[in-house]
Amino acid sequence: MAPQPRPGIMDIAPYVGGEARIPGIAKPIRLALNENPFGASPAAVAAFHQAAAELNRYPDGTAAALRTAIGQAHGLDPQRIVCGAGSDEVLTLLVRGYAGPGDEVLVSRHGFLVYPIAARSAGATPIEAPERDLTVSVDNLLARVSERTRVVVIANPSNPTGSYLPHDEVERLRAGLPEQVLLILDAAYAEYVMEPDYDPGAALVERHDCVVMTRTFSKLYGLASLRLGWAYCPPAVADVLNRLRGPFNVPGPTQAAGVAALADTEFKEGCRAHNSRARECFTQALRSIGLLVHPSVCNFVLVEFPRDPGREAAAALAFLKTRGILVRGMGTYHLPHCLRITVGRDEELRATHSALAEFVKS
Repeated sequence: MAPQPRPGIMDIAPYVGGEARIPGIAKPIRLALNENPFGASPAAVAAFHQAAAELNRYPDGTAAALRTAIGQAHGLDPQRIVCGAGSDEVLTLLVRGYAGPGDEVLVSRHGFLVYPIAARSAGATPIEAPERDLTVSVDNLLARVSERTRVVVIANPSNPTGSYLPHDEVERLRAGLPEQVLLILDAAYAEYVMEPDYDPGAALVERHDCVVMTRTFSKLYGLASLRLGWAYCPPAVADVLNRLRGPFNVPGPTQAAGVAALADTEFKEGCRAHNSRARECFTQALRSIGLLVHPSVCNFVLVEFPRDPGREAAAALAFLKTRGILVRGMGTYHLPHCLRITVGRDEELRATHSALAEFVKS
């Protein structure tokens, strides 16, 4: 008899990321994974290579230098910071630490797919709240809170919609939740947001014992391959995470690259400026050929297509592949009529616009 997994494990739909290759095309235009098109900071790459000389050594299990650098960059207390192998690991550990069989984890309808996976892996039940205009709805979340709710997790700004909640709405959400419910604010795309009414959540963490903010180095910092994320927590939550995480969960070269990436402000600001300008230009270009592009504050846009056969999102996805362009289908996010397109380099976006213009006219 083969060993049997714990009940609920086989109900998990494995996470499937965006495509990175097209057979027969050596270097496709990769706009499916929200990667930084300019790569990582040269300083981060150099630090990574330098640290590779000590691959035989265990890393600092506390990631002290990295936590100090994060704290200095964001004005945060390093003692409240816990680092992980991507924010995915931190999110999963948070759910494991505070929810289990019989509990509920409340998420938004179009939220990041890792959230329900984390809930089910802990034995908890994910509960979806509908969104309004592709934006997290505080009212709908609060309406679905039950006596079994242990965790609420939202992405702000949201992937894949690109929308965000202003800080007063996040405050309203926290105020409406029972005090013992943990609110997780996944701010993976916070570095791209320039709107004055947005706050990633650190101030809320410092005022409450039941709020956590998670962040990542995978997007603006271009370190997706190294898997580096972190959480800013109340002290008691940080203690729980440190008990659950692996003793050496962040490799030494990854820590070194993260410290160097934080220090290279010129590279970071250049990437932010490009994203803001290019996203607006690309949005207007797609709208000019009749496509519906939803507002976004992130490094991607959500494009809606007609439902007509041959004109729908799936057909557009297939057509773009024939032109060597990879974008992300949104069927698994309950948005089968949409494609998510990363803001790439100017020449990549021009090629994508040209291909979609050809598709629309064909």
